[in-house]
Amino acid sequence: MVDLFVDRVLVKNNKDQDELDTEREIVLRLQNRILMLLFASAESESCQQFAPTLHSFFKQLTDEFYVERSAQLVLLYISLDQSEEHLENFLKELPKKSLFLTYEDPYRRELETLFNVKEVPTVVVLRPDCSVLIPNAVEEISRLGPDCYRNWHEAAELIDRNFLMKEDFEEKSMRSFSDPIRRLKYKVDDEKKKKKKIRGWDGGGEAGAGDKDGGGSPW
Repeated sequence: MVDLFVDRVLVKNNKDQDELDTEREIVLRLQNRILMLLFASAESESCQQFAPTLHSFFKQLTDEFYVERSAQLVLLYISLDQSEEHLENFLKELPKKSLFLTYEDPYRRELETLFNVKEVPTVVVLRPDCSVLIPNAVEEISRLGPDCYRNWHEAAELIDRNFLMKEDFEEKSMRSFSDPIRRLKYKVDDEKKKKKKIRGWDGGGEAGAGDKDGGGSPW
């Protein structure tokens, strides 16, 4: 999901509306988490009715008053409002820990098309790899509440942070999605080096034996 937003500016739904505008900030906030994209509009009565349910759902999973460790969950509001004033009004109904895209950001409409949003409210649930876990979880959230997160967590195959030190997790979060390819390349290179070293010590274990013939190990 980092690929979806790495070049964007995400804004915190707090008093100062702090921006996440660097790759590091966005990666650390989104990597290895389930992302809920809330497509909604303040003008919609259905959205107004759903907002308290979503607020309670998210708070019970992320607020330390309810849980010892916050769920690996991010809520991002994708406004389909007709004005910035409407967007600001609806943000008041959402959790303070949620994020949003600014009204001026045209990416809101691109995401609406990308995820084929046909109605509001829609909550698209994404795995960390950006694949869609649930096209619209509004009904599930309303019916099951926080209990449905356990199913999401298992299906998303998240890395359990309980088994990682804070430093390890941050280092892991900063790796790009091409990292597995690079690690595979380095592994292959390492294997080649090991084989060269072994060949250099063949035939009696004298490292210099092959050098006399010009075919010894470069190591």
